[in-house]
Amino acid sequence: MEPGHTLILNHTTLTLDPGPFFLLGIPGLEAAYAWLSVPVCLLYLASVIGNSLLLALVAADPALQAPMYQLLGLLAAADLVLSTATVPKALTVLWGFSGEISFGACLTQLFFAHVAFVAESSVLLTMALDRYLAICRPLHYGTLLTPRVVGAAGVIALARGTCVMTPPVVLLQQLPYCGKRAIPHTYCEHMGVARLSCGDTRVNIWYGLATTLLSPVLDAVLITISYAFILHAVFRLPSKGARHKALSTCGAHASVIFLFYIPALFSFLVHRFGRHTVPGHVHILLANLYVVIPPALNPIVYGVRTRCIAERILRLLAPSRVGVRRE
Repeated sequence: MEPGHTLILNHTTLTLDPGPFFLLGIPGLEAAYAWLSVPVCLLYLASVIGNSLLLALVAADPALQAPMYQLLGLLAAADLVLSTATVPKALTVLWGFSGEISFGACLTQLFFAHVAFVAESSVLLTMALDRYLAICRPLHYGTLLTPRVVGAAGVIALARGTCVMTPPVVLLQQLPYCGKRAIPHTYCEHMGVARLSCGDTRVNIWYGLATTLLSPVLDAVLITISYAFILHAVFRLPSKGARHKALSTCGAHASVIFLFYIPALFSFLVHRFGRHTVPGHVHILLANLYVVIPPALNPIVYGVRTRCIAERILRLLAPSRVGVRRE
């Protein structure tokens, strides 16, 4: 049956072209929408400005072509896509404008948001490997992590996200819909859309669970292992100042990584196991955290705290000032 065709079964109209959906926002917190929109809007603006600036610096400055800075550029690009795919529509809902979104636009939004999430997870894993090599294998760093390797990592991250998210979009297009069009969320998610179907969604559920375990969960485990090796090497440093500096940097990185993975994994797993135990507004609020907070913090934690990038930003803001405090 082709999209747009309908089937009459037990007096219920099933269709593969359900028409527009309606994003309800955060049911139960409607009175707080105006207040909630303020931090969301500010964080989104910080994300766009910070990541655009970081990406422009890395792309334009010949001195920032080392693998570490190229990885920062990849992270900034993923953050821009992740936040821009979700936050503008979420703000229209919170500001009381139309929550209507077409079926095609909904699938496009969830595709780009999830691809960006998987790609960013891959980049964070590569960055953890970069730090591991720099601290634990410094003699091999220059030969193992070259600009060419970073370019290949970027292509793999994008291909991985695309391969992971293409099957769910195809599955959603093939599901029959019975007229339910209200999505209790601020943006479209894979299982949020699948729940509107009156067909069999077991394939969607198990595919989503498998990709969650094999993508972000696996990446998070590998990142944790790499940082365990890094911390082991840091504690063996003879200088107390060097240990403090390394621990401060690792702590900042770990905090942003936790803010990225924990709300995202919580959201993915609640769709499958906790829909009747976790309050809906808690689920939706946490699902919004990983699309606004990490993209806003990453340019600061990974960018401004890096000496070379901090110097260039300072020159843009205050050309007459020379030097900048090191990390």
